[in-house]
Amino acid sequence: MNQSFTIPKFRLPAIIASIGQKLPQWPHTLTLVAGLNAALKMKLLPESELEALEDKLFRVRVLDTGGEASYTYRGGLFHPVFRPEREPDLAFAANLSAFLQLLARQEDPDTLFFNRELEITGDTELGLIVKNMLDAVEWPSLPKLPLFSR
Repeated sequence: MNQSFTIPKFRLPAIIASIGQKLPQWPHTLTLVAGLNAALKMKLLPESELEALEDKLFRVRVLDTGGEASYTYRGGLFHPVFRPEREPDLAFAANLSAFLQLLARQEDPDTLFFNRELEITGDTELGLIVKNMLDAVEWPSLPKLPLFSR
């Protein structure tokens, strides 16, 4: 029996975001940057587009968790930016469920954007480059885990 899991649309209670905003944001930033650099090393991101990201500042906000991560791409790697000194060149904001749906390829960025579930602000051309990069990612297949049955 092969069932696929569907990520439902949800919004965490407001108290989560109010607490999350008060917590240190560096763990989110380091985790995101590590994931992006792992994707680079695995050659999942189209190398032809990376030059357009050079020295650009990016921000990702998870609205219903209060989490925020800022980072840049420089010298072939993504780097955390803990105290941005300017507005980002490109910023994304959405609830956790929307980001999870994007990662699972359950929803595409255009649909989420037009349904007002994903906010994208900043350089429009850069936004299209990033969107096309994400669309081009070929996620590796994970091995099927056997069901535990007796």
